[in-house]
Amino acid sequence: MKRTINFMGARNLAFGLTLVLTVLAVGSLLTKGLNFGLDFTGGTLIELTYDKPADLGQVREQLVEAGYTNAVVQSFGATTDLLIRMPGDNPDLGGNVAAALQKADADATLVVKRVEFVGPQVGEELRDKGGLGMLLALGGIMVYLAFRFQWKFAVGAIVSLVHDVIVAIGIISFFQISFDLTVLAAVLAIIGYSLNDTIVVFDRVRENFRVLRKATLIENINISTTQTLLRTIATSVSTLVAVAALLVWGGDHLFGFSITLFIGVLAGTYSSIYIANVVLVWLALSVDDLIPPVVAEEVDERP
Repeated sequence: MKRTINFMGARNLAFGLTLVLTVLAVGSLLTKGLNFGLDFTGGTLIELTYDKPADLGQVREQLVEAGYTNAVVQSFGATTDLLIRMPGDNPDLGGNVAAALQKADADATLVVKRVEFVGPQVGEELRDKGGLGMLLALGGIMVYLAFRFQWKFAVGAIVSLVHDVIVAIGIISFFQISFDLTVLAAVLAIIGYSLNDTIVVFDRVRENFRVLRKATLIENINISTTQTLLRTIATSVSTLVAVAALLVWGGDHLFGFSITLFIGVLAGTYSSIYIANVVLVWLALSVDDLIPPVVAEEVDERP
């Protein structure tokens, strides 16, 4: 017989770890807050054209040396075109940046093609819509699970998802990584990834209630989690390898997205075992919860 791992034997220790991580994450969000990027705060976009392929790393170093420490540099179309984003609304900022880069690299010839300012009002609108989108996603997930499984499963999944999002955003806040639209996209991807992993375990728990009639809830969860463990490991490892490649070779523009997704995959794998399942134990899920209610038939008492 295949050996069953006693995952729920460590549920109290896991709960302590979860509590510590959540408190630290919330504390960082309350004290440090998020380092919103230009997508949310507004700033200046500067498009430059070089006469030869530009080295992004070298341009970033030149900007830092010139005092522009918060600039984001990325290729824009051809290798000779660069897009620089930085805080500030000075109309002379584009010319000043071009002059600083020209001074740092006298051999290069560069031209400012356009300078645009994105006001903070646009940033606030994007931030509000992003937060609303996340709340709507969580609400839709809860409704789906309540119909697809049972309301106790829905509560377990939502608690797990909220934990994953708080931990990921808390770490982003602690290290003051720029929170832009790519990071927001990673947070939404975390919700989908974590939910998928949790549903696989929940589906096996529900199925085993019919097969393992004499097993307790904790025994059922241990067996179900063990049965899905290889699938969970394979999915998590393959996803982490892909995200790690983005983290190493994706450049500064994808760093926030990659690190957020990397944290989220780790948190999602952990929470699908030690948060979603533990909530089922707290709510005392039983086989009776999965039996559809019997509809009483009307009796015709007419003579």
